[in-house]
Amino acid sequence: MPYGIQQPAVSGQLLQLEKSLGVKLFNRRPFSLTTAGDELYDHVYPFFSRLDDVEERLKGEESIHLRIAASASVLRHHLPELLAEMRDSVPELRLTLRDVEPSDVQEVLVKQQADLAISVIHQRMGDGMYAVELLRLPLALMLPKKNRAKSLDDILDDDGGVLIPKIPLVGLPLHEEVSQLFQRELNKRGVDWPVAVEVDSLDAVQHFVRCGFGVGITVCIPGAEIPKGMKIIPLEGFPPLIIGAIHQGTMKPIAKQFLAAAEELAGKLS
Repeated sequence: MPYGIQQPAVSGQLLQLEKSLGVKLFNRRPFSLTTAGDELYDHVYPFFSRLDDVEERLKGEESIHLRIAASASVLRHHLPELLAEMRDSVPELRLTLRDVEPSDVQEVLVKQQADLAISVIHQRMGDGMYAVELLRLPLALMLPKKNRAKSLDDILDDDGGVLIPKIPLVGLPLHEEVSQLFQRELNKRGVDWPVAVEVDSLDAVQHFVRCGFGVGITVCIPGAEIPKGMKIIPLEGFPPLIIGAIHQGTMKPIAKQFLAAAEELAGKLS
């Protein structure tokens, strides 16, 4: 038996099989199959005789199959060029890309629906999860270029020692890491600035700010162009959003190769 199963365990399973079927499958001394045993053997032999071939084929496919989970924005704007370069070294590269929210990353990895995820790194990771930091993205405010504000202080009024925002805030739901980082720092500074327009993506933040709904909370992405008619105000002293690669257990070689390329690119962007 090439599967690491000890002889007593095999004998025990065979005895249970005989009991379940109600027939004798083999003679013990000397060992020989009965007529019923021969019939069962003929039935299962084709399956077991092809296991080695199936194993080699699956290993071959897995060696070139890379599954990545990330947000739609990351998949659309940041992975294509990196994966194109990787395909040059692995021409047979097969890709499965999944659009997932940061809150769903752990479930996707646990279910082995992805080899790794590019997502926000939270302070607390689930058991068996590992994270490799790639980028630290500074928080920033996005507003129309015609607005004269040059810093957060220009958007706040001092009302007897109480700082009050002059403009409505466009942002992500409070459970998103960007919103949590922003609001925690505001609380430290004694500023109450709840989201007036809640949207589900940073792209949507940009759209609603452009349409005049207020100032948006976003992040500074290296190499990204500032949308026409808009400007970005970095938030000095606010904690950054940490982006990284998250995986469970030991990564297969193709995933390690991708991570090495991602780390190299992140180093250049930083």
